[in-house]
Amino acid sequence: MKMHKEEDKIEKLTFEEALEKLEGIIKKMEKEELSLEESLQSFQEGMKLNLHCRKLLTEAEFRVEKFLQNSEPENCDEPF
Repeated sequence: MKMHKEEDKIEKLTFEEALEKLEGIIKKMEKEELSLEESLQSFQEGMKLNLHCRKLLTEAEFRVEKFLQNSEPENCDEPF
């Protein structure tokens, strides 16, 4: 049950929020001496955040590709 709540929280994060949490975990693991269990928990959370970020990036890439396919060639010169 706890895992589903944690995963639900991660799914609700924006890309920026998830990336910030992931960076925090990395810094924590680099600086602090964690127990094996704490290290494993941090690693597991970091992997979930990493997968969430990758999912959001893939979705964004798909949206850009779809936009470019539906755009007129003369409209593609303008920056995003």
